[in-house]
Amino acid sequence: MVASREEMYRQMRRPSLWQRLTAGDWAWAALVAAATAGTFQVLGDVMNGYEVVITLFTAGVMIGIGWHWSASKTYMAAVCSLSLFAVMRYPALEVAQTDFFLQYLLSSQSAIMWMSALFPAATLAYGVSLFTGHRFTGRVASTLTWFGAGAGLVGLLVRWHETHLFAGGIGYIPVSNLYEVFVLFAVITALIYLYYEKAQQTYSMGFFVLLVITASVGFLLWYHFDRGASQIEPLVPALKSYWMKIHVPTNFIGYGCFAIAAMLGVAYLIRARVPDDSKWAERLPTLKQIDDVSYRSIALGFAFFTVATILGALWAAEAWGAYWSWDPKETWALIVWLNYAAWLHLRYTKGLRGTPMAWWAVIGLFVTTFAFLGVNMFLSGLHSYGEL
Repeated sequence: MVASREEMYRQMRRPSLWQRLTAGDWAWAALVAAATAGTFQVLGDVMNGYEVVITLFTAGVMIGIGWHWSASKTYMAAVCSLSLFAVMRYPALEVAQTDFFLQYLLSSQSAIMWMSALFPAATLAYGVSLFTGHRFTGRVASTLTWFGAGAGLVGLLVRWHETHLFAGGIGYIPVSNLYEVFVLFAVITALIYLYYEKAQQTYSMGFFVLLVITASVGFLLWYHFDRGASQIEPLVPALKSYWMKIHVPTNFIGYGCFAIAAMLGVAYLIRARVPDDSKWAERLPTLKQIDDVSYRSIALGFAFFTVATILGALWAAEAWGAYWSWDPKETWALIVWLNYAAWLHLRYTKGLRGTPMAWWAVIGLFVTTFAFLGVNMFLSGLHSYGEL
């Protein structure tokens, strides 16, 4: 009771958000506001009301994230600057074959290839840090992860511009096929992990989380070279909707969070078998750290996945005339939702923790993977346009 009262007093004495803001935070808000105003000045004539709302919402989110997580300000500013630099060098798609910066660094394919090299390098560096206990190597790994996430997001933003330069000016947000969404998954998962890495002040979780990101990069490279999936193609009619711009990214925040929780579940199962007095106990993340981040990841992922499912139902009503059709993709999305709803319910109401919940998180990733990828490969339905 005394501890609870002290915690309550500590919370009461904590400065409010407005009191914690610095001059740098306000400068960041001013920079984002100026960039948003510039966007409206250049593109306002071709933006519809929906796009205006999305732009304003995105600006607000960028300001809020920058205020809450200072490292993200440098990341967002660098990504936006590099993307703008690339777009300004793009009078036509063919220029990417002759312009040095586009050909080797900033065209969508070049940036995504850089991402595909940086994430495995980060995984290796995190592994070295974990096995040697060297924090400097951990910092190198973290930096490589930042650069990988930056390259991936630059690749997506530049690809968005490239779709407008494609024959016929088809122009669409690049989250329409497996190639594009695997890039999105890698970027989102890395950024969410980096936030938790900073919050926990440890690099020991990085190797486990980067393994799943590197696995997604492996699929991405196979899909790129074996299927030529990096080529820009016109959208199928069902995907020509503004719902795609919000449904898919929201969904993949959920997928990224679930992937982090699963890989930390693996870390938990390993750490639980390590004696507390061994050298590995010092190098691996603590059970408390794993448990805390896993819970937060699943809670965050569940919230976004719930919103994505609702958005998907609204999209389905517009595209197919019904909110729910028990399509295989919809059915498996419901299974994923029920799986994590049960996990959170048992954690919150019964206080369940430890090995069973870690196994549950690991198995949950296989359920989620089948819902995302397996349905496309083995089942047919209204979402058959997503087949491999």
